[in-house]
Amino acid sequence: MRILVVGAGKVGATLAEHLVQEQHDVTVIDSDEDVLEDCQDMMDIMCINGNGANAQTLIDAGVDKVDVLIAATAGDEVNMLCCLIGKRLGARYAIARIRDPQYNESLTLLQQELGIDMVINPERATALEISHLLRFPFASNIESFAKGRVEMVEFRAQPGDSVVGVPLSVLTGRHSHLPRVLYAAVERDGQVTIPSGDFIIRPGDRVFVTGDTVTVTSFFDALGKNKLRVKNVMILGGGRISYYLAKMIVPTGIHVTMVEINPTKAEKLSEELPHVTVLCGDGTNMELLEQEGVMSTDALVCLTDRDEENLMTGLFAAHQKVPKVIVKNNHLNYTDIISEMGLDSMVSPKQITSANILRYVRARARTQGTRVEKLYRVLNGKAEALEFDVRAGEKWLGIPLKNLVMRKNTLVAVIVRRGKVIVPFGNDTIEAGDSVVFMACESGIHDINQIIQGTNIHA
Repeated sequence: MRILVVGAGKVGATLAEHLVQEQHDVTVIDSDEDVLEDCQDMMDIMCINGNGANAQTLIDAGVDKVDVLIAATAGDEVNMLCCLIGKRLGARYAIARIRDPQYNESLTLLQQELGIDMVINPERATALEISHLLRFPFASNIESFAKGRVEMVEFRAQPGDSVVGVPLSVLTGRHSHLPRVLYAAVERDGQVTIPSGDFIIRPGDRVFVTGDTVTVTSFFDALGKNKLRVKNVMILGGGRISYYLAKMIVPTGIHVTMVEINPTKAEKLSEELPHVTVLCGDGTNMELLEQEGVMSTDALVCLTDRDEENLMTGLFAAHQKVPKVIVKNNHLNYTDIISEMGLDSMVSPKQITSANILRYVRARARTQGTRVEKLYRVLNGKAEALEFDVRAGEKWLGIPLKNLVMRKNTLVAVIVRRGKVIVPFGNDTIEAGDSVVFMACESGIHDINQIIQGTNIHA
């Protein structure tokens, strides 16, 4: 597909890199020549210096032949104008990054009037992911599929866990108290594995399990990991993510204390969030955190503008035995090291945004089969969970999974049929109308027939 990315900041550059890896024809527009030079050096793509909201710039970039236009500049209004002009000039689809909370209530109208096919708000999407982690503090990562019926939850295996030291094929028989879930992926020493029946989980492994919401919750209850209920949360930084997060979790009965260093900003947040305790101070000051009771809080969420400060403060809190610590970190190269030091729950706005847009792009790729409906990058981007709504007419429908030829390093994680969640085994089949979630150790898959490549049944 031909894709035009306007804005080569953190989100735009990350997105362009992923799209190039998936063999799309990518052009980038930005007004900063130094940024464009970096993009050309790293990705060898066409770069155009100019204003993406200028019609002539878009024409020079070949917008009339573009399949997807992605406006990801720092300005919401520029992004909206870019989409409006781009669609009028011939772009098939347009995606706009719109971040300001004041546009929330009118997004539907804006999309209709401006021809925007998809709106992405990185801060709100990140806040939503953090809210899920606060609901299930035992987890490092949580993704939901099939309209919320299916959950995929990541946790770190500990030396006493029932799942440790036993081949997965005999785990349920050995520990009958454990509800049956699917072990979808395991990361060990930086390597991701789609586990087979003879795989043995070890202490320290990062494990992804999948099942319906009730079963997954019961599974963690049986493991003894679902004991903490978050009632008090301290948030460091008063940016947009913090604002959205507070708006999401305060109505659930969670008490929120927010620390913001800027006095003007702190005063404004206090007015906008009347049920939140807003403190003016430096959230990276360890003495202040101790004074404000960080050791007695159920969860600390580090959302300052500087990822390094988030990581250092998060490590301090983890060392002080704060039950749940979540940090914002866009420097994914350090994730494995930081995780080994005790910080498992890290969120990356640019990674979340990139995954959402990639899902949209893949769903619109020209294909004759069943296209991806939902995509999540998991285990720090080393694996992907993909959801498909299965159409009639596929040649492999009704054939037991054990007789299907599957792409290497992929797994059928769960099947949802008429609202019922099925944890699949060899004799289960996929039928038309099913929602199916696959786990894959590579990116770029946009069609279910790239995963199911045939059958081993011979006439």
